[in-house]
Amino acid sequence: MRQVSLREFRTRGSKVLKSIAPSETILLAGRKGPEYFLVPVLGDVATQDRELRRAMALASLHRGWQIAKETGADKITDEEIDAEIDAVRTARLRRKKK
Repeated sequence: MRQVSLREFRTRGSKVLKSIAPSETILLAGRKGPEYFLVPVLGDVATQDRELRRAMALASLHRGWQIAKETGADKITDEEIDAEIDAVRTARLRRKKK
């Protein structure tokens, strides 16, 4: 995998793409670190799309867990969760009746 800065890719994108192997993945990094992956399409696009979406969903799930730990939301009890869900549902019903 090759790492390229976003700035370089914006200014010399076609040159960067020509300089890598057709099957190589590119990691685009900004000022705050990695931002995007450029993944080549090889073979069955549908299978690769499913795998990519699964990986993105898993990364999102892990990020959600990390945010929950940072904010203390991972310590909420089931009863507190149920109470919050009930409150939202009640508010929605009230809005529909108006």
